[in-house]
Amino acid sequence: MPESSPKPVLNDKQLHWQNWIIEADISAMQTEMAGGALTSVQLVQLYLDRISKFDIVINAVLELNPDALEIAAGLDRERLASGARSILHGIPLLVKDNIDTADKLHTSAGSIALAESTAASDAVLIRHLRDAGAVILGKANMTEWSNFMASGMWAGYSSRGGLVLNPYGPGELFVGGSSSGSAASVAANLVAAAIGTETSGSIIGPASQNSVVGIKPTAGLVSTAGIIPGIGTQDTAGPLARTVSDAAILLGAITGACTPEQPDPKAAGLPSAPDYTAYLDPQGLHGVRIGIPRAVYQELDKHVLAIMEEAIRLLKDNGAIMVDPVELPCLGAEWSPVMLQYEFKRGLDRYLAGLSESIPVHNLSELIAYNAQHSGIALKYGQDTLEWLEKSGDEISEEEYLAALHKSRMLARDQGIDYTLREHRLDCLMFPGFHGTDLAARAGYPLITVPAGYAAEGIITPGGYTTKGPHGVTFSGTAFSEPVLLKIAYGFEQAAMRRIPPCLS
Repeated sequence: MPESSPKPVLNDKQLHWQNWIIEADISAMQTEMAGGALTSVQLVQLYLDRISKFDIVINAVLELNPDALEIAAGLDRERLASGARSILHGIPLLVKDNIDTADKLHTSAGSIALAESTAASDAVLIRHLRDAGAVILGKANMTEWSNFMASGMWAGYSSRGGLVLNPYGPGELFVGGSSSGSAASVAANLVAAAIGTETSGSIIGPASQNSVVGIKPTAGLVSTAGIIPGIGTQDTAGPLARTVSDAAILLGAITGACTPEQPDPKAAGLPSAPDYTAYLDPQGLHGVRIGIPRAVYQELDKHVLAIMEEAIRLLKDNGAIMVDPVELPCLGAEWSPVMLQYEFKRGLDRYLAGLSESIPVHNLSELIAYNAQHSGIALKYGQDTLEWLEKSGDEISEEEYLAALHKSRMLARDQGIDYTLREHRLDCLMFPGFHGTDLAARAGYPLITVPAGYAAEGIITPGGYTTKGPHGVTFSGTAFSEPVLLKIAYGFEQAAMRRIPPCLS
C-alpha cells in the first residue's frame, strides 16, 4: 500500500490568514486589501482552501467558478491603478443555483435536467454585484426547484447536488429551506457572504437554522429578472451574512432599478445602490416599539421559547418598548393555493422556453417527462408537487387568480401586518425564527432574522425535524421598512452577540 502524501507545512503567515478569515467581516477584508496586506487573489484562495477542506462535511457548494482567481487578479490590478469600486471590490460571494450568471457556471435550480444549462446573460442583481467589484465564487446548493418539486422532499436536497447539511450538527440538525446552501456556506465561513432567494421562508428559515443573518427584502426592491421563478408576486432575492452590517452592505449592492436590457416592472423607478449601513445604530433600540404576536409563540417547544423570552428581555433592557401580546386577525384565515398554481407553471414555462435548444426541457411538461425517464437519479422523492402544478395550473382562470391574489394581500396586509403595526403604533413585529414568513410573503413585506441562541435540546416536530440547534429572531415590518428593521436588527445583534461559529473537522 503506497504511503500517503505528507501534509504541507504552513508558515506563520499562512496560519495567520487561515485563522483570520474565520468570522472576518467584509469591512475588515476591505481594510486589509486597501492596506496592501491582503489581495483579492489571496482572499479567494483562502476560501477555496476552506471549501476544499470543509465542504465535504456539509455539501453546501454546488459548483465553483473556474475563473474566480483570474477575476480576482484583474480586480487587484484595478485597485492598484484606480482604487476600489466599492466596499465589495474583490470580495468573494456565492449565489444560489437558481440565479442566472453569464459565465462558466450553470444555473439549474438543483435539477439534473438543467445541469448543463448556462445563462446567456446575468441576472440584474448579479450585474449589480459585478459592477460593485464582487467576485462570483460559485453556486450554492439548494432545495431542488425551491421545494416546489415533491411534498416529501427533504429541505436542502437536490438531484444535482445531494443534501446540504447544517454545519452545527451535520446529519442531525435541520438545515432549513431552499437557500440552505447559501446559509450553510456562510455559517461555516466558506465564503464572505451569499445571495439566496425567497418565495416563502427560503432565506429566513435557513438563516435562522444556521445562525446567520438573512434579509428577505420587500417584493420589488431587488430585481427578479434572471431568477428562476416560484411565485412571481412573492419572489425576491436577498443576502445571507454573518453580521447585520455585511447583510446591509450586500442589500445595498443588489438593490436598484433594472436596466433597459433586462426590464423588471416591479423594480422600475427604485433608487440604485442605497447605503443601508447608514441605518446601523448600536443605540437603535431606544424607544422602538416591538410587538409580540403571542399566538405564534404558543406553538414553540420550551427550549426554543426560552431563547425567545431571553431575546425579549434583552430588547427591553436595551430600551425597546415591548408590546406583548398583540393580535394578528388574519392568523386563522385559510390561504388559497391559487397564486402558486397560476403563477408557478406560467413563470417556469416562460423561463424554460428561453433556454438553449441543447437543454432537454423547455416547459414544465417536458421537465416532468425528463424526470420520469431519469427516475433513478431525478426522483428520489418523486415529483408529486410538479405534477399537481402542471395539471391544476391550467385550470385556474385569470379572474380566479386575480381575486385570490387580492384576497391574500388584503388578509396579510389589512388584517395582518399593517393592521397590527397601526393598531399598536409599532415599528415592527418580532417572530421566532421562520414563523411569520408566509404572512410576510403574501403581503410582499420585508423580514430580517438575526442569531438569537442555540437550543441544546429540542423535540421532533410533525415535519420530522428537530428543534435542537441554532435559532434566530425575525423582525417584520411594512413595505420598504428595511431601514427601520436594519436599525432594530443591528441594535439587537450588538446587544446579544449570540453567533458562535460551528466547529468543523
